[in-house]
Amino acid sequence: MPTIVKYILVFFISMVPIIELRGAVPIGVTYFGLNEYITLAVCIVGNMIPVPFIYLFARKVLEWGSTWKHGSGIFKWILQKGEKAGKKLTANSKKHGAFIALMLFVGIPLPGTGAWTGTLAASMLDFDLKKTTKAVVLGVLMAGIIMLVISLLAKAGITSVSDLF
Repeated sequence: MPTIVKYILVFFISMVPIIELRGAVPIGVTYFGLNEYITLAVCIVGNMIPVPFIYLFARKVLEWGSTWKHGSGIFKWILQKGEKAGKKLTANSKKHGAFIALMLFVGIPLPGTGAWTGTLAASMLDFDLKKTTKAVVLGVLMAGIIMLVISLLAKAGITSVSDLF
């Protein structure tokens, strides 16, 4: 497979909810063997492209879809996930400030966190779009660096702490 196709694939993988760049960076670096810095940059751009659309439209679409007679369950589930993340952000923002809380929520690569969930939660809490985007960019950068380090360690054959010593 040509290298450009591999970069295009990791670009699109980084746009997918739940997977995002948390999955795309390791795929690009360890599976495809791509340049780690170009892969990181491609994944950050890919992960950020959906953010303004999520902020502006996701909540409206989910609320509309949750009123359907059939198939509303998935929309309701995503809304609940966004509301739960919003409550978590609100609790953390009292301690650290909304900007830092959102950045950390997006930046710590754990299941259920990321640009999609963080942006949806921020839109549900009516956070400012500019501040949301800045916090999400910093969070995505943070998550990308963490995933790059983990990928490089795995590529070097270091799969546990005991391998370091």
